[in-house]
Amino acid sequence: MENVEASMQIEHGSGSMGRTYKVVPIMTALLVSGFIGMFSETALNIAISNLMQVLHITETTAQWLTTGYLLTLGILVPVSGLLLQWFSTRQLFIASLSFSIVGTIVAALAPTFEVLMVSRVLQAIGTGLLLPLLFNTVLLIFPPEKRGSAMGTIGLVIMFAPATGPTVSGLLIEYLSWHWIFWLSLPFLVFALVFGLLYLENVSDITRPKIDILSIVLSTIGFGGVVFGFSKAGEGTEGWGHPIVIASISVGLVALLLFTIRQLRMKQPVMNLQVFKYPMFIIGLLMVFACMMLILASMLVLPLYLQKGMGLSAFVAGLMLLPGSLLNGFMSPVMGRMFDKYGPRGLVIPGLAIVSASLWFFSEITLASSIFFIVVLHICLMFGISMVWMPAQTNGLNQLPMELYPHGTAVINTLQQVGGAIGTAVAVSILTSGMGEYLAQSANPKELTEIMQAMNVGSQGAFQFAMIVSIIGLALALFIRRVKVEHNGMKMPTH
Repeated sequence: MENVEASMQIEHGSGSMGRTYKVVPIMTALLVSGFIGMFSETALNIAISNLMQVLHITETTAQWLTTGYLLTLGILVPVSGLLLQWFSTRQLFIASLSFSIVGTIVAALAPTFEVLMVSRVLQAIGTGLLLPLLFNTVLLIFPPEKRGSAMGTIGLVIMFAPATGPTVSGLLIEYLSWHWIFWLSLPFLVFALVFGLLYLENVSDITRPKIDILSIVLSTIGFGGVVFGFSKAGEGTEGWGHPIVIASISVGLVALLLFTIRQLRMKQPVMNLQVFKYPMFIIGLLMVFACMMLILASMLVLPLYLQKGMGLSAFVAGLMLLPGSLLNGFMSPVMGRMFDKYGPRGLVIPGLAIVSASLWFFSEITLASSIFFIVVLHICLMFGISMVWMPAQTNGLNQLPMELYPHGTAVINTLQQVGGAIGTAVAVSILTSGMGEYLAQSANPKELTEIMQAMNVGSQGAFQFAMIVSIIGLALALFIRRVKVEHNGMKMPTH
């Protein structure tokens, strides 16, 4: 991060007085915490099959370790904008790390699935408090011309952690046990908490707006219902036509409609939907939504294909995905600096073109495709996404006035969770449907070679879905343009 060592002078829109912050300690505490939160999430995903054997649970039951995590985030993140206005930076940071540490200890000691499930909820609460705090803090302590680099550094952490998670998890499971995924994370969380207690400053203004209980209830039912419904559909057992799935999504959508109407009529809304008055914020939000769908869908389908389609071990599959994910992480700061210098248009449009081309090739892979070819495709996919995510998100947030920063970060982080749930659910549905149709026509559906071929057919369909999403994103990206931000809080777009 350029000049991160220097204290930054920040102008607040409410007055002329400036504030000076020591950026390095603040970012260190937040980034270490964020890294471990993301590492624990993806590291556990690769251990699902092992957990099924050790804890004697079915695949549907094991899926709840992911569903419960997403559901907790879907409920908590929408109200994060309110929390950012009620509690100080230090209070939210300490609460976040406390939940994460307790959840990690419980997970490391968990003797049963039920205990592990509780730990996942505690960890999700910690992550749900931390992510909005991280993005909101960056908006407050960095001037607009440095935000791209700062967001790029966040991207490095957010993508580097999921990249190392599967590989490290594979090693720990092979030589120790899944409990060590959490024992390994614990010292880093304790370090981040102690470091934050010593050096983290309060950077936000506490305004304590009125809390509207009905809005929180509608938000919980709305976002929780949608995430739960899509997650259940993605389990592959109920399917889209199951009453639970239909009811959850329907109730969630109705609650979201009522929530939206109420927010528009309130003087101090829980989630200020005025952010949708800013066109570049909307485009940035849709880009992030699409990227989250693509990343989670590919991170689910590709490992399954490598293991069940090509017969590779979990460790080897994790190693194959490592180069692309690492490149994505390392390119995020580079793309952030390029965004600061050139704006989003020259990055986002070519990036989505690369993503679309990569997914087209993925939709054509066969069991005869070489490992090298798949690794190269994954590298291209993740490189393209690095050109899109942070530039589009930063450009969108830059258009918001300062008082809407908490609400903008809350909306983006919420839609990320919804996008992840939708992308995963649709990808799994297409995958299982394609496999089922192939095996139904097979003369020997129980033969390993036929099952592998069925996985190939289902994976091709899932990648075709992802390609369509990326092409739609590419069409939307044609409307993106740079937002110029003045230091006094006034914003005006430039061509």
